[in-house]
Amino acid sequence: MNKLSFLVQFLRQPVLTVMLLLATLSAFGHGKAKNKIVVYPAPAGELLDQRYKVSVNGHKVAVYTTKIAANGTPDQFKGISDIKNSYKYFDTAAFAYFDMQGRATVTVTVPADIKDVKILPTSAGVKATIHGHFITFPVSSPKNLTIEINGEWLRSLHLFVNPIETNAPKPNDPNVIYFGPGIHSISHLEVGDNKTIYIAGGAVVRAVIDSAERYSVNRGDGQRNYSPTLSLRGRNITIRGRGIIDASACPTHARNLLFIRGKNINVEGIILRDASTWNVPIRQSDSVRVDNIKIFGYRANSDGIDICNSREVTVENCFLRTMDDLIVVKADHGQGDAKGIFVNNCILWNQLAHALSIGAEVSDNVDDVLFSNCDVIHDKGREWSLRIYQCDGGTISNVRFENIRIEEAHRFASVWVGHAVWTRPGDGYGKVDGILFKNIEAAGSPLTVDLVGVDAGNGMRSISNISFINIMMNGQLMTRSQVKANDFVGKVTVGSIGLQNLNYKE
Repeated sequence: MNKLSFLVQFLRQPVLTVMLLLATLSAFGHGKAKNKIVVYPAPAGELLDQRYKVSVNGHKVAVYTTKIAANGTPDQFKGISDIKNSYKYFDTAAFAYFDMQGRATVTVTVPADIKDVKILPTSAGVKATIHGHFITFPVSSPKNLTIEINGEWLRSLHLFVNPIETNAPKPNDPNVIYFGPGIHSISHLEVGDNKTIYIAGGAVVRAVIDSAERYSVNRGDGQRNYSPTLSLRGRNITIRGRGIIDASACPTHARNLLFIRGKNINVEGIILRDASTWNVPIRQSDSVRVDNIKIFGYRANSDGIDICNSREVTVENCFLRTMDDLIVVKADHGQGDAKGIFVNNCILWNQLAHALSIGAEVSDNVDDVLFSNCDVIHDKGREWSLRIYQCDGGTISNVRFENIRIEEAHRFASVWVGHAVWTRPGDGYGKVDGILFKNIEAAGSPLTVDLVGVDAGNGMRSISNISFINIMMNGQLMTRSQVKANDFVGKVTVGSIGLQNLNYKE
């Protein structure tokens, strides 16, 4: 077809088709289209959000609903203090997702006129244009965004812009467990060596408790522990896709959503919603990569990603909004050290506990951990955004928090050694040595920084070599006077990258 014929056919098309052809026409003569959009219709029977309407380049995008902790209300912390009834205390937010390559324009519509809009993280540099009761904004690369309209930060819209999927597995591959578009129910699925689980865009996998399930253990309090919904145990296992795993039908504390124990494990692209306890425990594993997953959890102990006694683990490009710890490293008693952990480019909404942390449950050692290039877009919790929390007997060393942006927090950073409710029987006091906080911007009040150690015996301090380099707190460079440290903390360094005007405590 020559260009003139193409144009004639173009002018005869309906409006929506014309919008699609515009993208093609803009790339005409360049060998292939530069821009590509993939949207996934929601499955029949899935409850959708009615507050937001989303489209991308004229394509309607399904908007889902998710339960979130009731921050900013009288029930804010009841979800953790009243564990048995944790499921009762919630509010709701919304999320949508699509895949793209190149550039696109997103439109978000709400019923009321829009006075102001904020798109987080600020570091993404995405600015919206207001048009009465809808906004438009450009996206030019995959990213996880949170959109707050007219000051609505709690019931916000989360938009997950994914890269285009490549090499998606085939449904008839004998090594693939395939969940296509639609709603599926499963109780417990064990996945072994060389297998792939694929959850397609437009699929919702609902975790349920099967009355015939044989894996329950009575805890003695009327509740039962069940095997995880999905267990990845073995070597060379992948779970990927664009769909949703939902555990809202499971009682609180019933089961993990996605359990990992193995070597060469890959998790990519999926959305996890409403886990009844920890979302993704990674235990005694080697060479694990978690990329571009999104997690919502509002119930007690609905931690995001718990990296336990594992080595060479990478978590990157993820979004987490949970009631309890977001990304945490642990090394429980007798199960091996945790080492070589890398967390990069994640967007974090801390609703109760810690955004990025080490501990509790550190009886074995933790070494070589890097949290880098992450954004904490909200921290409404009662703990610290960045924390080392050592209440057991292991040694935590060589941990770095670098290039982090905290847009809102009450408590900024803490390094703590002592005994607490989590302490393992027989464990002595642990040690912390060599913690670096570098190139961090934090905003909020009061932004406390606390270092609390204990007497480790023989005159030894339990905490030593803590450095704060290039830390900006509410736009001002941190000073030594802003760091509270007790007598069992040795050598605290505070200053700028040039190591000028440093203040020490020996």
